[in-house]
Amino acid sequence: MNQINDISEMLKALSDPTRLTILKMLNEAETMLCVNFLANRLQITQSAVSQHLKILRQANLVINERRGYFIHYKVNETQLKKVPEIIKSLFF
Repeated sequence: MNQINDISEMLKALSDPTRLTILKMLNEAETMLCVNFLANRLQITQSAVSQHLKILRQANLVINERRGYFIHYKVNETQLKKVPEIIKSLFF
């Protein structure tokens, strides 16, 4: 049952349009991105971006790295590539 809960959390993380946009931006970026950059591009507050990133991090969909005072993020490509397989495993 724990596997089902993990899958559910990941799907919840992917169900929000803002989080999907953040993942898309991170995936297309050539470097890691910080909260300030994402907030400016999305035109939402830094705290809102931070909350979305927290959910994505808990679902293991993003990786963070501290650089001085700032935390930069990138897509966890390994986990993201597993998403279709994980969903398929539920039904087939």
